[in-house]
Amino acid sequence: MVVASMGALAAVAGCQNPTSGFKGADVDFERPDSDETLAGPYDHTRLEGVSQFRGSLENWGYYPEETVPDGVEVDWRIPEHNTGEHTAAKASAVPLSGDAIVFPGDTGYLTALSSDGDVLWQQETDMSGRGIHGTPVVADGTVFIGAYDGILYGFDAQSGEKQWETKLGGSIGGSPKYDGNAIFVAVEYPDPDGSIFAVDPNSGDVLWEDDESRPTDHPHCTPAIDPRASMMVLGSNDGLLYGWEYPSLDFEWTFETDPDNDTNGEIKAPVAAYDGAAFFGSWDENVYRVDLESGTEDWSFETDGLSMVGPGVDPTRDEIYAGSHDGNLYALDAQTGEKRWQFETDRALTGSLTVCADRIVFGSTDRTLYAVETETGEEVWRVDSDGAVTSTPRVHDGAIYYAERAPDPEDGEIDGGAYKLVDAA
Repeated sequence: MVVASMGALAAVAGCQNPTSGFKGADVDFERPDSDETLAGPYDHTRLEGVSQFRGSLENWGYYPEETVPDGVEVDWRIPEHNTGEHTAAKASAVPLSGDAIVFPGDTGYLTALSSDGDVLWQQETDMSGRGIHGTPVVADGTVFIGAYDGILYGFDAQSGEKQWETKLGGSIGGSPKYDGNAIFVAVEYPDPDGSIFAVDPNSGDVLWEDDESRPTDHPHCTPAIDPRASMMVLGSNDGLLYGWEYPSLDFEWTFETDPDNDTNGEIKAPVAAYDGAAFFGSWDENVYRVDLESGTEDWSFETDGLSMVGPGVDPTRDEIYAGSHDGNLYALDAQTGEKRWQFETDRALTGSLTVCADRIVFGSTDRTLYAVETETGEEVWRVDSDGAVTSTPRVHDGAIYYAERAPDPEDGEIDGGAYKLVDAA
């Protein structure tokens, strides 16, 4: 393992930001208080006792309380976690209670693991298709996950026993988002077409669906909910960003990426909602900032390749971090889109990244996981893996969990592993 020593991390304390009950889509909800917000104008909403993709409702991927070690080594590797040929970004781990995690794979297995890598329980979802590519929500003793069989599942977090399943569509490739009342998830149909649902976490009953079947064309995206801006947004393969008023869920606007691009400007990755705006990458080779109130462009930053990395946010620096198939990670001024630094890898970035107080962790299809300094973009360490690193790394209690895509099957390699890295000190 490659290690390098740089500065230590500083923790950032949060403060409470109570939120009120609301009524949406003719269904009454009561939303719990947020567990943590940041002081000042850049609040984010992390619900108490809830683990989910990108951490907050706004999809910041920001964990200022977590420490990225100066150097790391592999504690364990679980073989054959991912074996499929599909090149979409792979699922990520989320913490369970205690020191356990739950980690889905494209094999269709949803696996709960101890911190030692022992299997606590394992459940099947889509075992004959593309399995699971989304990341679970863990809330109220239940693990919620969608799979490529088009089913949203609820499993008991302690035992793994299935509590319910609800068939929503042809496939679910993205991650669900939980606001304390409902599970929001994008669904794909084979036409191609798509929709977005709100599902009751207790029963699996559908509470709401966009009645105009929006978005269209295979949405892989994870919804972002910004209670402060009163908006929910979702991107899709049709090159459109969709905006609904939140919590009424009334449809408000669409934003179109470059209509002249041959790829149609697909928006694959989760959108980050920050400072009254939506930040996202597109296959038209741009990273955008779009105003949440009006749905109009504030700025765009051109890369040298398509972008399908979910941006990360550091509100203390007023920066966002975005990646591209050009192999670069970019630090951008959130207000202007001006580039502050870039870090180059050898191949495309396709998975989302994780931002801690002073360091960013992310993977590349060059089969490497990287840690860089947030301030400068200088490398802290890198770890070589067997397959392309397209899973979003999760930093938890000083350890780093991530997964790789299976190597090229034409070379006879079908094994893509799940990893835990620990401090090498």
